[in-house]
Amino acid sequence: MAKQGQVNDLPLTGFRTVEDVLIGLRERGGRVTPARRLLLTALFRNHAHRSAEELAGEVQAQAPDVNISTIYRNLDELVGLGVVDRTHIGGGPATYHLSSSTHGHLVCEQCGTMTEVPHELFGELGATIRERYGFAIDPHRFAVIGRCAACR
Repeated sequence: MAKQGQVNDLPLTGFRTVEDVLIGLRERGGRVTPARRLLLTALFRNHAHRSAEELAGEVQAQAPDVNISTIYRNLDELVGLGVVDRTHIGGGPATYHLSSSTHGHLVCEQCGTMTEVPHELFGELGATIRERYGFAIDPHRFAVIGRCAACR
C-alpha cells in the first residue's frame, strides 16, 4: 500500500500526453497539483535533458511560488513511476527527461554535447560487465564520456 502522498510504484507506461500521466497518477492514488501539471508540461514541451534547476526555472516562470523542493519531490516520484528518467552525466547535476526507449548517452567532456544512442550499441559491453563483475548497467543512466567529432 502506498504511503500518504505517494503513489504505487508500478511503472506508469503508455503515456503520450500530460493528461495521460495525470490520469495514471490519479488511478494510483496520486495527487494532481498545479506544480505537478506545470512540471509535466515543461517536460512534454521540450524533450531535452534538463537539470531540476532548469525545470524549476520553467515552472517558476509561470508559478513563482513553487519551491525547488517541490520540483525535486515531483521528479523523484515521476522517476519512480517510470515517467521520467534521471541521468547522471559526468560531474554535473542529474538531468531529467521523459522516459523513452532504452538508450545510452555519449557526452563530450569538452563542449558538453550529449548524443543518445540505442541501448543495443552497448549490449555486448553490458553482457561482459554482467558476466565478469556481476554488475548490471542501468541503460537509462548509462553515459560514456569522451570527445565529439567537432572537439576531437
